[in-house]
Amino acid sequence: MKAQIDTPYHSYNRYFLGFFLLWLIVGGILQLCYSQEEIFKAINTRHTPFLDKALYVFTLLGEGVSSAIILVSFFAWKAYRNWWYFLTAALSNVVPAVLVTQSLKSIVAAPRPMRLLGEMPWIHYLPEWPLLMERSFPSGHTCAAFSLWYFLACLLKPGYKFWGVVFFFCAAITGYSRVYLTAHFFRDVYVASIIAIVFVTLILALMRRFTPSRTGRTPETKIN
Repeated sequence: MKAQIDTPYHSYNRYFLGFFLLWLIVGGILQLCYSQEEIFKAINTRHTPFLDKALYVFTLLGEGVSSAIILVSFFAWKAYRNWWYFLTAALSNVVPAVLVTQSLKSIVAAPRPMRLLGEMPWIHYLPEWPLLMERSFPSGHTCAAFSLWYFLACLLKPGYKFWGVVFFFCAAITGYSRVYLTAHFFRDVYVASIIAIVFVTLILALMRRFTPSRTGRTPETKIN
């Protein structure tokens, strides 16, 4: 008989996934209609002093340290002080954002916008922003942000699932900030978001499949 495991509530979040589907459609259409340089210019040149500061701060949500602090803070609640949460959180954030994304960066070795467009008179860049030149594809910050916020959206209980919309925009704004701050082209952000959602979904499905519920039965997959 399988041992009983007290796992936190978890199910896929239809609110987050609904907006993500819209993101895929709109983002795909934009890339069919415009070049990467045109999309980059449209985002980078629409700047204000407020956005310069706000997006520089917001992009930090894509840092591994930020993800770790947020995930570890859940240990404050008893429901998350167990090996299931620790292992699922680690896999959902390390596999897509570190193993997959960093491997692709090294394999593709794509130049960043500042390498290709840094001499353009219209480019908006501030000295306090990191000057990045190589390993552009895909965006590690974006993958980390989408992995984190989608994973957290899946932990929301039924009555709070609508917060998945807010979580989606937290991830999307992080992706937007990477283009605004001259760190990436839109394709880097777009593909990174797909990597995150695909791998987090697969990991949650795997953990559901092989983790028995409190009654000893494998929990069914739900989309709420």
